[in-house]
Amino acid sequence: MVLMPGHAGVRRGDSTFLSKYAALFEMLQRVGDLGILLATAVVCHWFRFGTTQINPSLTNLLVVAMLLVLLVFPVFGLYRSWRGEGVAEEVARIALAWTVVVAITAIVGWWLADMGRPSRDWGLAWYLSTIVALGAQRGMVRWALRRIRSRGLDSRDVVIIGATRTGDDIAQAMQRNAWMGLRVLGHVRTDYDQMVVDPGKDLGDVDAFIASLRERVPSQVWIALPLRAEELIRTLMDATADLPITVRLVPDLFGFDLLNHGVTSVGDIPVITLQGKRLEGRSQASKAIEDVVLGSLILILIAPLMALIAVGVKLSSPGPVLFRQRRHGLGGEVVDVWKFRSMRVHQEDHGQVTQATRGDARITPFGRFLRATSLDELPQFINVLQGHMSIVGPRPHAVEHNNHYRDLVPRYMTRHSMKPGITGWAQVNGFRGETDTLDKMIKRVEYDIHYIQNWSVWLDLRIIALTIVRVFFQRSAY
Repeated sequence: MVLMPGHAGVRRGDSTFLSKYAALFEMLQRVGDLGILLATAVVCHWFRFGTTQINPSLTNLLVVAMLLVLLVFPVFGLYRSWRGEGVAEEVARIALAWTVVVAITAIVGWWLADMGRPSRDWGLAWYLSTIVALGAQRGMVRWALRRIRSRGLDSRDVVIIGATRTGDDIAQAMQRNAWMGLRVLGHVRTDYDQMVVDPGKDLGDVDAFIASLRERVPSQVWIALPLRAEELIRTLMDATADLPITVRLVPDLFGFDLLNHGVTSVGDIPVITLQGKRLEGRSQASKAIEDVVLGSLILILIAPLMALIAVGVKLSSPGPVLFRQRRHGLGGEVVDVWKFRSMRVHQEDHGQVTQATRGDARITPFGRFLRATSLDELPQFINVLQGHMSIVGPRPHAVEHNNHYRDLVPRYMTRHSMKPGITGWAQVNGFRGETDTLDKMIKRVEYDIHYIQNWSVWLDLRIIALTIVRVFFQRSAY
């Protein structure tokens, strides 16, 4: 059996206790920022006017500022991971983002005169004290995380390709700065090595490393090779393309001005990200807000319809109303996906999932109607609110199907770099239902990868509209 990320047989090398709660941590950061904004406003008001009772006009301005913080701060990357970034850079981004918020708030207050014009002394004090308070808060969070990460918690396992001087420098930088939570597993030997690898850190040659990915998947791979090693770099990229691994290039030349948008640093060493998550920072926040807002509204609207369908399923044949199937979600994690049961209760052979086919005797008459109209998928809006799925994304396949297709279809597992969706770009382009040939699966994966590479909120809204028009009124599912 082929082992996959998220499969019980795959050993993960990183400690991900805190990482599993990254979304909660980010939400707490946002709430904390709003709390600081409000607290500094009240304190400054007390110092200036001798009372904590803020008049209604200033209250309106505070509400505007708080809404702007929720929109502007993610744009400046204030909720992304700061591993390897200095505190000075983060404080500078805080100051810039807060300046934008205050400027827009002032314009709104001036434009809507009935919102009032605050005292200049109070406004200046609030502006400066908020920057100080936010900087102090970030400093305390960094201090706490440094203590946690220096003890080996919330760490990321890093494999360095190449025993080069650059690779040795980056390994020493990570070891000196344990607070970053980057733990070096070792070096992979190549033909470009410049030094002898310590036996305790020798992970073998490139072929051995690629073979080991079937059993142990590191969190990150850092390529410390000269640029002339293009063929080897391409081999490594191909080998990790279907895995939820962040791949970074550590160049031995430091003048890549054209690539500044993709360059970060660890210590004094520049690092170019070659492969990472498609949605980060503002995009990730936008996608999450879209799912929560639209998912909640849709679930409220369809609740009566779901109740009627549940009754219909119960009357159609004996068995439960809902059907649960194990599927791979974001990063290959196995999640339970819910559907209305459309088949008679039956027993599959262990490790086998048989796709529904035209005229399948297992499907009930009512279930056939549900599948043809995609109404059997409606319970997956609950998966969306649980955070396991998105409204739009690559459709999740059964775990057994992934095990079968991952070695047959190029870049198949790239689909798992985003949350699976109730509907997707492949589905509205006709690749819905049974994939009875390999060519159909290849085309579906091509559409999924196109969606991942070109994601936008507008594209999601377009897919949702096309789903209503095309999917609900076509007969490709059975």
